[in-house]
Amino acid sequence: MNILISNDDGIQAPGILTLAEVAREFGAVTIVAPNSPQSAMGHAISLGKPLRLYKEKLADGSWGHACNGTPADCVKLATGVLMKENLPTLVLSGINHGSNSSVSSIYSGTLSAAREGAIQGIPAIGFSVLDHHQAADFSQYKDILRKIIFQAISQPLGNGNLLNVNIPRIPFEEIKGIKVVRQAKGRWVEEFDERKDPFGESYYWLTGKFLLQDTEADNDETVLKAGYVSVTPMMHDLTDYSRLEIVKNWEF
Repeated sequence: MNILISNDDGIQAPGILTLAEVAREFGAVTIVAPNSPQSAMGHAISLGKPLRLYKEKLADGSWGHACNGTPADCVKLATGVLMKENLPTLVLSGINHGSNSSVSSIYSGTLSAAREGAIQGIPAIGFSVLDHHQAADFSQYKDILRKIIFQAISQPLGNGNLLNVNIPRIPFEEIKGIKVVRQAKGRWVEEFDERKDPFGESYYWLTGKFLLQDTEADNDETVLKAGYVSVTPMMHDLTDYSRLEIVKNWEF
């Protein structure tokens, strides 16, 4: 395997080291990640500024490539420049600090890096742990990463397919198993904390809370709360096929 790894927490985030350590068991690893945190960037790309790519030494002594762009930029630069002559056969992203379940997968920079690989026809997996603490021990979840990557290789996802993997914030020994489920229906209810700058002008901090709008049990939010790892196959085709024929019959 020729494996590309990226993330949205930045190239020096500890999660990328754990993911790279496991990925090296399956093949050659190239790391291309943002030079600063890029959480919740969605699938943004940089059009109005030049992109730079430079080598950077990581905390474990290995080397990666830092990019001044978004997670999607990192994958584009990797496949279009750095790995152009030896394209990756698998794209991995993470390990993210915090959940990327339900609708958060749309905003996620972690998933955007993986999704960019999928858009280019490369199988991809995004990994997240529901723990925002920078000192979180992601190494305890290595066996979970190993199992999922092994299955994705042994029973190939197929070109352009994407898996969204979320791991609950509990000790490894308390995890009940791995479940393949759909994305939960839900949304973020935004709140804006208004403050004043020294000149009396208003500015706002975006806050809010997640509202689960799903009553069924077969979704990522529900199984995560029950102590399971959630695996959700995803696609970048946003067509609503269930309504396609209905709209075709509209009289314009």
